[in-house]
Amino acid sequence: MTSNYDYILAKHEDSGGMPLTTHLKSAADAAVVIARHSGLDEDIARKGAILHDIGKVSPLFQSTLKHGYVRQPGFCFRHEIASIFFISLFPKNERNAILDMIVAHHKSISKDIGEKGILDLDDNLDSFARHSEKFAEWSPAALGILNELGIETHSIGIDEAQENYEYAVEYCSRRPLNYSRWKGLLMAADHYASALEEKAENALDKLFIKPDLGFYERTHHLYPLSFVTADDDRMHTLVTAPTGAGKTDFLLRRCKGRVFYTLPFQASINAMYDRIRNDLKNTNAQVYLLHAASSLKVRDKGVEERILQHHLGASVKVLTPHQMASIVFGIKGYEAMLIDLEGCDVILDEIHTYASEIQAIVLKIIEILKSINCRIHVGTATMPTIFYNKILELLGGKSEVYEVKLTDETLKTFNRHIIHKVDEFGQCDGIIKKALSENKKVLIVCNQVKRAQQVFESIGELYPDVARMLIHSRFKRGDRAKLESSLKDDFNSSTKACIVVSTQVVEVSLDISFDVMITECAPIDAMIQRFGRINRKRTDETIGKYKDIYVIQLPEDKNDALPYDLEVLHNSFNVLPNDALLEEATLQTLIDKVYPDTKFMSLDYSGAVFVNGHWMITELCHNAKSALLDVLDINSAVCIKEDDKEEYLKNPSIRMDLEIPTSYKSIAYRKLEQLDAGSRPFVIPNKAYDDEMGLLIEYAKPEFFTKYELL
Repeated sequence: MTSNYDYILAKHEDSGGMPLTTHLKSAADAAVVIARHSGLDEDIARKGAILHDIGKVSPLFQSTLKHGYVRQPGFCFRHEIASIFFISLFPKNERNAILDMIVAHHKSISKDIGEKGILDLDDNLDSFARHSEKFAEWSPAALGILNELGIETHSIGIDEAQENYEYAVEYCSRRPLNYSRWKGLLMAADHYASALEEKAENALDKLFIKPDLGFYERTHHLYPLSFVTADDDRMHTLVTAPTGAGKTDFLLRRCKGRVFYTLPFQASINAMYDRIRNDLKNTNAQVYLLHAASSLKVRDKGVEERILQHHLGASVKVLTPHQMASIVFGIKGYEAMLIDLEGCDVILDEIHTYASEIQAIVLKIIEILKSINCRIHVGTATMPTIFYNKILELLGGKSEVYEVKLTDETLKTFNRHIIHKVDEFGQCDGIIKKALSENKKVLIVCNQVKRAQQVFESIGELYPDVARMLIHSRFKRGDRAKLESSLKDDFNSSTKACIVVSTQVVEVSLDISFDVMITECAPIDAMIQRFGRINRKRTDETIGKYKDIYVIQLPEDKNDALPYDLEVLHNSFNVLPNDALLEEATLQTLIDKVYPDTKFMSLDYSGAVFVNGHWMITELCHNAKSALLDVLDINSAVCIKEDDKEEYLKNPSIRMDLEIPTSYKSIAYRKLEQLDAGSRPFVIPNKAYDDEMGLLIEYAKPEFFTKYELL
C-alpha cells in the first residue's frame, strides 16, 4: 500500500527503511489471524496492532533510524510509551486489552534488565515529559496514519496525552500474577510482520493449518507399534518401546491438531524435520524447524520459509525443549509461545535421554502445557520408574493417560547387543584392528569433547589410511551440518571400514547403523540410547543377530566423569552384563537399580514462574535470559574465529554458519573480545579452531595471554 506518510519509518535506513504504515498494516493483519485462532476479539487485536508502534512517529525516534546515527549517553526514548498517549481513541472497555498489547511488547513493565520499562522510567525520570517532547508537532502525523489504517480519530492535546499516560502507569502498577494472552498475541504478530516485511500478507494463509497425518496410518510386521490402535479417548499418551518399534508413527497417530514435536539434540531434530517434511510433502501441512541453526536446514527453500521457522502457526514444528524452556522461566517472548502452544498436541520424544536438570524442566513444561489444554504424548525407550510415575501423575493418572508397552515376548526380538566391559581404552586396540580388517564400521563415543579430540588424533596416527570423522557440538554450525550429512550419507552407507569418533550427539535420532561400538561408560539410560547406533537396521535377517559393544570404565575422578555424576556412572557400569547379551526386557530393572530414589529428580525450582498450578510472574513482566542460563548452560554462548569477524559483521545472512556453540561458563571468563552484533559472539584466535577437530578450547584466549602466559 502507498501512504501519505511513507517517509515515516518503522525500521532503520540500513535495514531497508520499511515505512511505518506498511509495518502496522502487516502486524494488524497477522494479529487478526492469531486472534481468530486464539478466540480473542479480532477487532481489538487489529486496533492494538495498529497502535502498538505509532510512537515511532516522534522525531526523537525517527532520528535514531537515520544512517550514521550515534546514540548519545543517557538518551532514552521508548516508542511504546509514546504510543499509549493515543489510548483514549478507543472505547473504555477495550483500552486495557490494547494496553496489554502495547506497553510491554519490548520491555518488561518493571525490573527490566535495562531499567527501561514503563514503571522503571516513571520512577527514575520525568518519563512523560521526555516522551511527549514536541508532541503538538508530531501527533497530527500519528493521527493521520491511524486514520489511514481505519482508526476513527480526534485531536489529542498534551493534557489528554498525559491523562492516557497516567492511566497506563496506574494500570501497570496493579497487574496481578498471571500472563497476558494479549501481549503474547501482539509479540507474535509484531515479530512475524517485522521479519517477513512485504511478504507477510501472502504468508498468512500458511498459518494454523491442521496437518493431515493419515500417512502414519500404516502397518509393517517389523514395527509392532504399527498394529497398536491409537484410538483411545484418553487425552494424553505414555508409550514405552525400543528404537525401531514404530514409536514416531504411533505418537503422530495420537495427534488430533497442530503438532509440536520435541527431541533433545540439534542433530535429532534436523533428522526428524527432514523425515516429517518428506512424509507430509503431498499435503498442505507447514512443517517448520526451530533451533539456533534452523535456517541452515532450509537455506535452499527460500527466504520466506527460512524466516517462518521462528514463527507461530506451524502445522508441525520440530524443536528441542530448550526452546520451550522460556515458558518455565518467563523469558522474553514466553507469552507468544504460550499463544502458539494453546490446545496443540505436544510430543515429548526420547524423554529418557535428558540430563536430570532437563528432565526436571520437562516436568515443569508438562505442568504448563496441561494448564493450556495441550494433548501431551510422551515417548521413551525406558526411564526410571520414579520419573515415569511422576509424568503419569502430572498428566492426571491412568484415567487420563493411554499407556502403551510391548510384551516381553516382543521385546526379545529387539535384543541385538553383546556387552563387554573393559578397564581402559588401550585394551581396545586389538578390537579396533580386528574390526577394520573385517571391513567393519567402528563408532567410538566419548563423554567429553576434549577426550574425543584426543582419541581422534590417536586414531589418525594408528590408521592413517582408514576413513575417519570426528563429530561433536563444538563445530561451526555450517561445518556441523556438513558433518551430519556426511555421517549419514557417506560413512553410514559405506561398505568399507571406517571410524567415527563422537560425543553424545550421536545418541538420539541419527539414523546410522554401525557394526562395533567402543564407548566410555555413561548413565545407563544414555548408554541404552547410545547402543542404538549399533546393529540399528531392523530386518527379518537381522532379528536374532547380535553385534559387539565395548564399555570402558572411567577412572575414579569427578572431573573425568563430567558431565555426569560419578556415582551414577559406577552404578551404570556395575549393572551391565559382561560378555553377555543385553536383554531389552531387563532394561527397566537395570535403570531402577541405578536410579533407586527421589534424588534423581531434584532441582531448585526457584526460577520457575509456574508453581503448583499458578503463575508466579506479574502480568506484562518477563525475566532476563540469564534466569534460564543459570539453570541450563548448554550451548548458551557462541564464538567465531578471528578470520571470520569481518564477514560476520557485514553479512548477517551467513552469521549462523560461522558460529561455534559453546558453554557460556567455559568461554566468558577468558577476557575475549565480544561483538555487539548477531548472537554477540566471542572472538577466538584462529588456532583455537580446526576444520577436523572443531573448537580447541585451550587456545581460546587473547593473543597477549597466549604469548606471555608462561612468563
